[in-house]
Amino acid sequence: MFLHSVNLWNLAFYVFMVFLATLGLWDVFFGFEENKCSMSYMFEYPEYQKIELPKKLAKRYPAYELYLYGEGSYAEEHKILPLTGIPVLFLPGNAGSYKQVRSIGSIALRKAEDIDFKYHFDFFSVNFNEELVALYGGSLQKQTKFVHECIKTILKLYKGQEFAPKSVAIIGHSMGGLVARALLTLKNFKHDLINLLITQATPHVAPVMPLDRFITDFYTTVNNYWILNARHINLTTLSVAGGFRDYQVRSGLTFLPKLSHHTSALSVVSSAVPKTWVSTDHLSIVWCKQLQLTTVRAFFDLIDADTKQITQNSKKKLSVLSHHFIRHPSKHFEENPAIISDLTGTSMWVPVKVSKWTYVAYNESEKIYFTFPLENHRKIYTHVYCQSTMLQGVDLSWKAELLPTIKFLTLRLQDYPSLSHLVVYVPSVHGSKFVVDCEFFKKETRFIQLPVTHLFSFGLSSRKVMLNTNGLYYNIELLNFGQIYQAFKINVVSKCSAVKEEITSIYKLHIPWSYEDSLTIAQAPSSTEISLKLHIAQPENDSHVALLKMYTSSDCRYEVTIKTSFSQILGQVVRFHGGALPAYVISNMLLTYRGQLYSLFSTGCCLEYATMLDKEAKPYKVDPFVIIIKFLLGYKWFKELWDVLLLPELDAIILTSQSMCFPLISLILFLFGTCTAYWSGLLSSASVRLLSSLWLALKRPSELPKDIKMISPDLPFLTIVLIIVSWTTCGALAILLSYVYYVFKVVHLQASLTTFKNSQPVNPKHSRRSEKKSNHHKDSSVHHLRLSANDAEDSLRMHSTVINLLTWIVFLSMPSLVYWLKNLRYYFKLNPDPCKPLAFILIPTMAVLGNTYTVSIKSSKLLKTASQFPLPLAVGVIAFGSAHLYRVPCFAFIPLLLHALCNFM
Repeated sequence: MFLHSVNLWNLAFYVFMVFLATLGLWDVFFGFEENKCSMSYMFEYPEYQKIELPKKLAKRYPAYELYLYGEGSYAEEHKILPLTGIPVLFLPGNAGSYKQVRSIGSIALRKAEDIDFKYHFDFFSVNFNEELVALYGGSLQKQTKFVHECIKTILKLYKGQEFAPKSVAIIGHSMGGLVARALLTLKNFKHDLINLLITQATPHVAPVMPLDRFITDFYTTVNNYWILNARHINLTTLSVAGGFRDYQVRSGLTFLPKLSHHTSALSVVSSAVPKTWVSTDHLSIVWCKQLQLTTVRAFFDLIDADTKQITQNSKKKLSVLSHHFIRHPSKHFEENPAIISDLTGTSMWVPVKVSKWTYVAYNESEKIYFTFPLENHRKIYTHVYCQSTMLQGVDLSWKAELLPTIKFLTLRLQDYPSLSHLVVYVPSVHGSKFVVDCEFFKKETRFIQLPVTHLFSFGLSSRKVMLNTNGLYYNIELLNFGQIYQAFKINVVSKCSAVKEEITSIYKLHIPWSYEDSLTIAQAPSSTEISLKLHIAQPENDSHVALLKMYTSSDCRYEVTIKTSFSQILGQVVRFHGGALPAYVISNMLLTYRGQLYSLFSTGCCLEYATMLDKEAKPYKVDPFVIIIKFLLGYKWFKELWDVLLLPELDAIILTSQSMCFPLISLILFLFGTCTAYWSGLLSSASVRLLSSLWLALKRPSELPKDIKMISPDLPFLTIVLIIVSWTTCGALAILLSYVYYVFKVVHLQASLTTFKNSQPVNPKHSRRSEKKSNHHKDSSVHHLRLSANDAEDSLRMHSTVINLLTWIVFLSMPSLVYWLKNLRYYFKLNPDPCKPLAFILIPTMAVLGNTYTVSIKSSKLLKTASQFPLPLAVGVIAFGSAHLYRVPCFAFIPLLLHALCNFM
């Protein structure tokens, strides 16, 4: 019956939108590289020693604990305190376990063993009881205060030691990183208690899903503090993102807020981290061996030899982190590296006068210096490029850079006018094969421009460049590429001359305005496909160009083709704006609800949900108003009026500030919302019919209700009980129970109508139209008459829409219920409770609506007003709820309340 109310064209549209949404979801959840992280293993059995906290602290935070990680003999020795190492505190994130510290703790322990425990780290971990802080923000402040107490407790464990630490380093995973940043907002917190902060997959910019106001308020407090006090915060901070494999926290959210550069902050994606070069998902980022090795190396390089603790020198800390996480020259870190090298000795000196040169050695017993005279080359060439496959030994210079299979150096000759020769030093190496390649080249021959294809080409057109010269290195400038809604596929085809050995090519996508580079390694000849999309949009004042850096072979020719990837564009829409979909779904439902209420007022009958969705849910009824408001807010007088009315900031402006405005994005999301609203209506209608069939199988109702009173004798009692439940336990629980009651009433009505139709034949003398017309003019005595079958059908159509709205309200309130249930053994009452105010209004509203029939509100004086409210509310949901989902139920329940009041007015 639901499907019959939709024409085939609309049904085809809904199916097509499902197909598009599926493409986008597939790209987000499956459109990334395989997990290339190596698993980190413990060499000995991991042990977690519980640190005894003061009784007052343990009583105040009964669900939280502090642990010290250890293995084998180290764990046995440190069971007797005090400690002697360098303290590092690990903070787990949403639903995270304190045991996640074992990966980095074990690797750091092995590193300490290698240097005979000259230095070692003590890794502590906080047990937050695996709280769902990404879903419920009410405990974030509590976690922050507990971590503050833990830091003070940890430092007390080192009292009396010769090199007792005065601060701790913190590693925060996911929301744990945000809690660490929130420590600085505490009134009694001393900033020098933290000397280093490393966050892993932490959404710093905004919550992934703003499901309650406590989360957004917490973010506002933390980010505002860091921005306003950026010049005074002397905390070196590193944020590491997981890349496209992490679909739980997109990497754009992990980049530290603007102005944070004053705090010596770095933000990088794991695929760009030297010696890591892999994308990690949200959990593997804490155990990915490549990344944890890099982190541990950085920790040991941060140690001050005099204090045997992490250095307090901010410049050195930033240099160490840059060395290991941003640009690695394939040399051990040196705080003050020697600029001048000593080239004396008995080594062999070999002059090289050609512009292109290759040296291959399998087993060299002598040291060799290769010298390149620069005087003649300067007249012809602009740059010199050298690469080596020998990853061990002395590098060419501190300007070299490390890649997975080679290390390379590119020099601009005009930057060194006083140098007469370039010297390549090859040390003696036994039992190893290595290759050194050098070439001089003109910049214009190796920097090639390739404009990207248009967004709306849908992959039907492409652009191509051929690399015909025998070069080792190319830079392809990807023109007009800088927005997050752009996505492309690059295909690199390599064709090589006959060679016996494998030839390795490296393709590096370099994004100059953020550290989100990615590498692709290919064996030539081959055809390699590279995905091209961004985590961070290009800033307005940035003129850099994204580059495809190609480290190639002189024996091969390369063909590079680029075309728009429609599926990946949809993936970017879902990745960046999927969280706003519930707001657009409810906006569509409110428009549908408006149409049903108005048709009931004007014609006395209620049309099908699907029919009214097709008729009323139009984007031009919503989007233009939001666009006009955003435009007017650019004027000072309107902004002042806006502030006087105490209206919140428009969500569209917030998205613009985060560079998240896609062309036509609101239209696309509205159409996705229409599709979702349709299929959720189909699902709820089918569910009601299925439940009514089960009800009939268990107990056959007698007949349609004869007395259609709004307030049954048990209704006030039920309402009071549910309000008490909301007050004493959890508001979301009371909302769920009220919803179950409402669904039960609708299922009972559906079962009664089915029984009535099966037992009595339809009278052809009385048409539906005439009955509807007569019912429209009935007086209040109708409430004491038997409900007709047509009135029951009208009521069920209205209830279908109400159930849809209530389902989404319940869905958005469920996170706090899940949190409450998980912590029920510690707290019987959820405090603070984001759903309690909503529950107090929604419970009596649902109770009344469960006993409401269309025949009882047709003559209501409030019905016309009730039918007009959903339209501005549908606009309000998009304007204020797309980036603040917790506001959406506040807009959705208002027409429900007016609908309920129609029974009394």
